[in-house]
Amino acid sequence: MGQRCIADECLETTGFSYTLSLINGKYKMTILYALMEFGVVRFNEMKKYIGTISYKTLSVMLKELEADDLVHREEYPQIPPKVEYSLTERGKSLIPILDSMCEWGDTHRLQRLHVI
Repeated sequence: MGQRCIADECLETTGFSYTLSLINGKYKMTILYALMEFGVVRFNEMKKYIGTISYKTLSVMLKELEADDLVHREEYPQIPPKVEYSLTERGKSLIPILDSMCEWGDTHRLQRLHVI
């Protein structure tokens, strides 16, 4: 097998690019991580947990993740309104990736602390 040449390739046709298109965004990975860690989360709990996100941005990110079938939104017909978010099966399939990122971060954060 010959060596691949970047001039003959296109990033947009890769699985990496597709995955990135789903999770790209300042808070999407954070939202997925929170749902992985805590299971079912209400909107205001998510806002409080993340802290730095605006209500509008959180709403937009959750809608995008829901449209991509990574997050499930459950609305309860009551007053006051109650809405809960959780990972779909498709979203849960990202857990090994999120776990790997956590492990990498723990390892390298600790190494960095020992260097300083």
